Amino acid sequence: MLALGSKAPADRAERVLDILRITVALLILIHGVYRLAADLVVPFGTWLDSLGFPYGYGWAMAVTIYELVGPALMLARRWTSLAALGHAFILTLGMILVHMPAGWFVVGGGRNGMEYSVLLIVALLAIAWAYWPARERAAR
Repeated sequence: MLALGSKAPADRAERVLDILRITVALLILIHGVYRLAADLVVPFGTWLDSLGFPYGYGWAMAVTIYELVGPALMLARRWTSLAALGHAFILTLGMILVHMPAGWFVVGGGRNGMEYSVLLIVALLAIAWAYWPARERAAR
């Protein structure tokens, strides 16, 4: 029996990490699929242009493609750390540009705030750290 505060068994911790990785990947994938299905890449690019980003449509399409390819890589456990770090960067920029000015709360105490972005960014950083390739010790 596990005592409170003791370490989780490795097999359970690995399953929990898989659940987190899969859930976060699916949430991001849905975002990209919806943007494509609802034909929202052009409005996203126009908005980026209005903020002064050069080639707004190109950036919007690149983010959308990353939201499709990155989660697929994470689901397949290929380049998981790099995919997670890229998404953390995109979400951090989105949080700064969109959600931070709206405050903390997504609903309840506010609207469109940054709490959900913070949660996803922390989850992505944890996934990136967990899947970062281990350095092999040099043979002595």
